[in-house]
Amino acid sequence: MGDKANTAAGAAGRALTVDRPTAVRNVVLVGHSGSGKTTLVEALAQTAGALNRAGRVEDGATVSDYDEIEHRQHRSVQLSLVPVGWDGFKINLLDTPGYADFVGELRAGLRAADAALFVVSAAQEADAVAASTRMIWEECAAVGMPRAIVVTHLDTARTEFDELTAVCASLFGHDDPDAVLPLYLPVRGEEGPDGHAPATGLVGLLSERVHDYSTGVRRESPPDGSLRELIAEARARLVEGIIAESEDETLMDRYLGGEQLDVKTLVDDLEKAVARGAFHPVLAAAPAADGGTQGLGTLELLELITGGFPSPLEHEPPAVTTPDGRPRPPIACDPDGPLVAEVVRTAADPYVGRVSLVRVFSGTLRPDETVHVSGHGPADRGHERREAHEADERIGGLTSPFGKQQRPMAQCIAGDLACVARLGTAETGDTISAKDDPLLMEPWSMPEPLLPLAVEAHGKADEDRLSQGLARLVAEDPTLRLEQNPDTGQVVLWCLGEAHQDVALERLRGRYGVRVDAVPYKVALRETFGGAAAGRGRHVKQSGGHGQYAICEIEVEPLPPGSGVEFVDKVVGGAVPRQFIPSVEKGVRAQAARGVAAGHPLVDIRVTLRDGKAHSVDSSDAAFQTAGALALREAAAGIAVRLLEPVAEVQVLVPDEYVGPVMSDLSGRRGRVVGTDQAGPGRTVVRAEVPEIEIGRYAIDLRSVSHGTGRFDRAYVRHEPMPPQLAEKLRERAGKGA
Repeated sequence: MGDKANTAAGAAGRALTVDRPTAVRNVVLVGHSGSGKTTLVEALAQTAGALNRAGRVEDGATVSDYDEIEHRQHRSVQLSLVPVGWDGFKINLLDTPGYADFVGELRAGLRAADAALFVVSAAQEADAVAASTRMIWEECAAVGMPRAIVVTHLDTARTEFDELTAVCASLFGHDDPDAVLPLYLPVRGEEGPDGHAPATGLVGLLSERVHDYSTGVRRESPPDGSLRELIAEARARLVEGIIAESEDETLMDRYLGGEQLDVKTLVDDLEKAVARGAFHPVLAAAPAADGGTQGLGTLELLELITGGFPSPLEHEPPAVTTPDGRPRPPIACDPDGPLVAEVVRTAADPYVGRVSLVRVFSGTLRPDETVHVSGHGPADRGHERREAHEADERIGGLTSPFGKQQRPMAQCIAGDLACVARLGTAETGDTISAKDDPLLMEPWSMPEPLLPLAVEAHGKADEDRLSQGLARLVAEDPTLRLEQNPDTGQVVLWCLGEAHQDVALERLRGRYGVRVDAVPYKVALRETFGGAAAGRGRHVKQSGGHGQYAICEIEVEPLPPGSGVEFVDKVVGGAVPRQFIPSVEKGVRAQAARGVAAGHPLVDIRVTLRDGKAHSVDSSDAAFQTAGALALREAAAGIAVRLLEPVAEVQVLVPDEYVGPVMSDLSGRRGRVVGTDQAGPGRTVVRAEVPEIEIGRYAIDLRSVSHGTGRFDRAYVRHEPMPPQLAEKLRERAGKGA
């Protein structure tokens, strides 16, 4: 890009402030796990003067990975914000986790940002990059995010820069490969003992200048003859790619006519194409050398961000309605407009309580003002409030996060981000608006958590805090779903993967002091009769004083699936007095709920009361309830009781090359493939019906089968009979447990 001087504002110890949206750049860093996003944030912060020395992920010393869990795992598990100042701009760097289990944090970062730096590691094989990055790119493309690509780890490269650039062009530019091209080529130094020549600088394809970073500070010089020959072809292709995306229709004719186009004209057109999301430049970056202050490519990245990435004014805000769903005119990024902000992340601080990271889309957020908080109330995720919620709350202090530090802010204008403490009702995804003009923003999509984790309180003290701790956990993380299963009685936390489970349990223990034990997840099995049967319930006791006397005779027959339990009264002649017939039904239904064979609810039967006996003194409601239960148990003893298992419809979205392995894997789970559908270029949806007992860990297994590229949805269809051999194993297991 251009060659602006480093005029970074010294941000240490104080919050960066801006008074206009055009001075803000919100940039999210996305990419596969281990690609170097956090290290790149450190390098950019050091180059911009926000850090004196960049920290290392391995040492737990980085600004953005400040959580104890991140220190232990040496990877990001949550969205973090690192604001830096550069050339009169405030750049909000949003560092996201690369691991698939934390895609909810990625989507929150996409919501808060206006552009993305897509980080790809040259230390991984090209095929591995292809497998793990395509879906993340699609996440960005789905929201129309302008993107640039940054290649890291050139010092330990397994894949050469030009080869990796070609991979990125084929992956991300399938419609137009010339829309994914490098702006700079790495310049290699002398070969080391391992035969590898580290990158010591970059050569600009437009400026045709060499940027030498070997001393830790960028120094510029003209290229020698060999470098000019090296870059000639790449420069010509870049110029043609820029011209193809130019809004100036005369530019191509001038170029083809042999006119030498001015570099400034090309840079201006490039910046416009990047801001529109029509062109995706490829750059390279690395941390500063020991004793240096500027990492390889960091100045070029800062120049691209400030010159080529859009300001919040160029990003169309999400649609808004009133809290009751009535449409409202679109909002604009105007500091003087109506207040509309959104909570993009919620965290718990042991000292200040709940802290909300907020993106202001319109208006200006100020301390000490009263605002309205509106939420969608996702009851299906175990939300502590079962409906859409609204409340008026007072804004306390505004702060700008910088790692563990919270730096005070006087205000937060439209387009900027800030943290708000102690918003008691605000949760991730909630809207903050003016008290006298409440609004609600359309929600962003979140992946459905499909990996179950059944938990029990470790002790009595944990039991008392468990409910509140789980509710707070779900309020923080909208990709968690809490379920109290009515059939099994288990408390189930639905997660995105094993790493997501581990982090949830650690936060439950560390933040809320609640210890839980993970227990085997139970699938909601049911029972039904295999044929017609009859039973007699006799409950006669006399032990002095008032006795108990009730006899009833029933017939049981199976019904079609989904019929539940039907009770029919066909008593004649008053053998069972009318007041006790509901008692028999109550006893039958209570026994059906408890099960008659393996302790699972009995369904899809008709119970007909045919006859019985009563005593004028000793018969009672309780006696006939007991007799009804005994009669059902006796009927079950004389007939085969089938075990029913839930069946889910599973829809798996995978690249075409994995359709065969996915179908084979589903068949091995007793699944029935019912069809396939094309879902865009190179993608297929496989539809199958699979017993739920076979897909408890499918969220993990699908990643292995599809090399991390597959996604799936599931929905309950029906209960159907389990194969006899499997049902017998479960009965034996239940018997041993008893």
